Order: sequence, then C-alpha cells, then structure tokens
Amino acid sequence: MITKELKELGILPTNLGSSTGETWFATGETISSHSPVDGKQIASVTSSSKKDYDQICIQAKKAYLTWRIVPAPQRGEVVRLFGDRLRQLKSTLGKLVSYEMGKSLQEGMGEVQEMIDICDFAVGISRQLYGSTIHSERPYHRMYDQYHPLGIVGIISAFNFPVAVWAWNTALALVCGDVVIWKPSEKTPLCAIACQRILAEVLKEKELPEGISNLIIGDKTVGEWLVNDNNIPLISATGSTKMGKIVAQQVASRLGKTILELGGNNAIIITADADLKMTTIGAVFGAVGTAGQRCTSTRRLIIHESVYDQVKESLVKAYAQLKIGDPLNTNNHVGPLIDEIAVNHYLNALEQIKKQGGKIIVDGGVLTGKGFESGCYVKPAIAEVKNDFDIVQHETFAPILYLIKYTGDVLEAIAIQNDVKQGLSSAIMTTNLREAELFLSAQGSDCGIANVNIGTSGAEIGGAFGGEKDTGGGRESGSDAWKAYMRRQTNTINYSTALPLAQGITFNL
Repeated sequence: MITKELKELGILPTNLGSSTGETWFATGETISSHSPVDGKQIASVTSSSKKDYDQICIQAKKAYLTWRIVPAPQRGEVVRLFGDRLRQLKSTLGKLVSYEMGKSLQEGMGEVQEMIDICDFAVGISRQLYGSTIHSERPYHRMYDQYHPLGIVGIISAFNFPVAVWAWNTALALVCGDVVIWKPSEKTPLCAIACQRILAEVLKEKELPEGISNLIIGDKTVGEWLVNDNNIPLISATGSTKMGKIVAQQVASRLGKTILELGGNNAIIITADADLKMTTIGAVFGAVGTAGQRCTSTRRLIIHESVYDQVKESLVKAYAQLKIGDPLNTNNHVGPLIDEIAVNHYLNALEQIKKQGGKIIVDGGVLTGKGFESGCYVKPAIAEVKNDFDIVQHETFAPILYLIKYTGDVLEAIAIQNDVKQGLSSAIMTTNLREAELFLSAQGSDCGIANVNIGTSGAEIGGAFGGEKDTGGGRESGSDAWKAYMRRQTNTINYSTALPLAQGITFNL
C-alpha cells in the first residue's frame, strides 16, 4: 500500500535491523511489521542479536570520543541538516507513521513536524549550554559550573509515537555531545529504520564517524541489554508504568540515570463557567485522537453538576458524527488500535466498567466487515463512572472516556483529578480567572502539564514534557530538559599565591 514511500525512505527491499549508521547488522531472529490499518505485512526485519548489540556498543564508545570534542554549535549544525532532511521527507515519513502505527495521516504528519520542531529547538540550545559563575568565599578565587556530555544515551520508545519521542531525545543528546543507541517498539520497526537511515546520511555527508546514532531492533530482551549496561549512563524510557518501574530499579541498581515517561490518566475539569463549545472540541479530540493511544489522551471528564447533562448531550451528539476507518483517508477521525492485544484490553475495560457499577452511554465494540479486516478497529465509548472505580484508576490505552460528576467548588474537582496514581497531563475549562489560577497553584493540579482552556493532548516543543507520580518524573523536549543529557561539573580556580581553605579552615605545615 505504501511501497513508493518505503522505497523513497530506502527501506524496501529490506530485512535490516540494527545499525551503527552506514553499517547494518542482520544476525538475530526475523520479525514482521504488520499494519493495523489493513492487517497486511509491510516488511520483515531482522532483530538484533547480542553480538550485534556488543558491536554497536563498541562503535558507539569509539564515536563518542570524537563527537564529544566537536564544538557544540557544529553539533547543532548536524541537527539542523537533519531537520532540513525531515522537511523534505515529511509527507513520506508521515505516511509511514500513519500506516505502520495506525494514527491518522494528519497526526502522522504532525509527529514528523514535532521532529522538525525539536531539531530547530536543539540548534538554538547548541549555543546556550550555559553554566553559572559563582562568587567564592576565598579571595582571588573564581568558581563556576559547566556541563559536559554524559556519553552513550539509551533510548527506549513506544509504538504510539514511533518517531517523535526518539527525536526529542536524540536532537538534544546530540547537541549535548552524547551518542545514542535506540531501541524502538518492535511493533513499529520500519519507522525506526527510516529515521536511522535519514540521520545516518547526514552524518556520512559531514564525514562523521559511525556510531553516533545507533539502532537496535527487538523485544524486551534487547531493551534489557541497554538497561543493564554499565557503559550507558542514561536511559530514557517511554512506555507503561509497569515497564518503567522495572527500568528504574535496574538502572538505579547500577547508579545510572533515567528519564521516565510513563502512563497517564488525564482529566479535564469542566466547571460551571466553562465555554462548552470549546470544551466539546477539546474533550473529543483528546479522547479519540490516535484512538486513545496517547499518553496524554483524555481519560476522564470531571464535570460540574450544573452543566453535566448539557456536556453529556453534546458529547453523545459529537460521538455520533465520528468517522472510523482507514487513517490515511483524511475524512476519518479515528483509526485502529495497534493490535489485537490492545483490542482485548479495550473489551476487558468495557466489561469491567459494567461489573463495577458504571453506565455506558455510548456503546463500544469491535468493527467488522469491509475496511475493518485487520480486526483492530473499535468504537469510541463513553461511560458514567465514579473516580474510585478500579478500572478508572488504571490507564486503558484505548478510546474510552469516563464522565464523573462533582457538586462543590473547583477544589473538589481538583481533588478528584489528583486522586489517581498517574500525574502526566491535566486541563481545566473555565472562564473564571480564580478557578484557573487555583488550578495552576500549589494546591491545584499535581501533574507535570496543566492547561487552561485547552485539552490534555498536544504539547508544544518549547515546554518540557513529562509528569509526576507513576508517570515517572522525567522531562524531555523543551525548556531546560537538555541538562538531563549532561553532567554538571563545579570548577574553582585559585589565581593567588596562597592556598586558603574553605570554611576558614587552617592547615599549616
């Protein structure tokens, strides 16, 4: 279906897997990439063997010795060229993202645009890797802190954003002087191969060594090699909370560092003073975009009783207008779930809602027949629930939206919102300034992202992305997230003829 695009990206014919750039390895087991759009096999890919991994690590360590001494603005120039190449291939790569992962074509294009945006951001950062000057308590001394690259950064990414999350990490890591080893989801290997090829071409044109950008393909065993490798000081992992806790423990046991981007259970609070038209648009896109498979997808609507019925009626009408089908058809709003496992999780969640006392007001179910042959298309559902239901407390990666009523002031709504284990994204819909400010205050949302009059989904590159509690505490992308990819060093220079000690200590010989 997308043979032309695969050829343009240099993928077909292929059974390639791991790579140090120009060199590709193919010695592991063969895995297949199937599209959830039509269930067809796109291509086969050879996964990484332990031998492949070891060779990549050797090349990465060697490349780091060269890359770390390239001036940061020159490293930024490489990232700029990568961003330019992405601009040229945006529609091609975006279509592959849509077809291999299943998100809408607009969202696939948007994900590539995120890659372009983070490249632009990183280029600027390459000239702003600032330290601080510090006044010393000792005379004729100067103190400052500065940042140096860490070394090899391991990146573990999830299927739902098969290219953007890698780019968030890679663009910043590269301008910081690190090299990267990427383990993508085994559900979307072709997107990863495409990205590796694009960046490898830029590195080759700049006559830089192999091993600056590296790719390993495979299941969780391949990820475990990264996580347990003492040669990799930082692991950036995106996925489920369950996965993140394992990664955190294993990396911590060797005193390594982690950036964790894990589950979300995101809510929009809808107060009595909300603009309801705006609210409906934000809630529906947040709930059904990417078929509910974003970590920032809207899971819960916490609605004031005075507008509850009106909001519910508006949502039911909006859901009746949703078009489900091939995500490459821009007329469709909702594409498929990633695979049958995800479908089963969705169906189980619907059953649990009923068992735990919830009321489904927009029925779900699996779609069959022409156009739905993959078995991965489901109907977005809405249910009336209580926040303390066990199923509501857990994240279901599917288009199920929960409606929860509150009767008091905005602090009651905030308490309901915060009463889950996850803390990624949150939003409030209100035209009341006091409610908005309370939501953003220290007694407000406990999430890493808190929005007013926009939904929970759709973060911009300029702000650091991440969340608290079971979301893992990591921050990627904008703001000062670059500091996570570097080590801080404090320097003191004595330009006197004496040797005074700190804290007034004397030591005479």
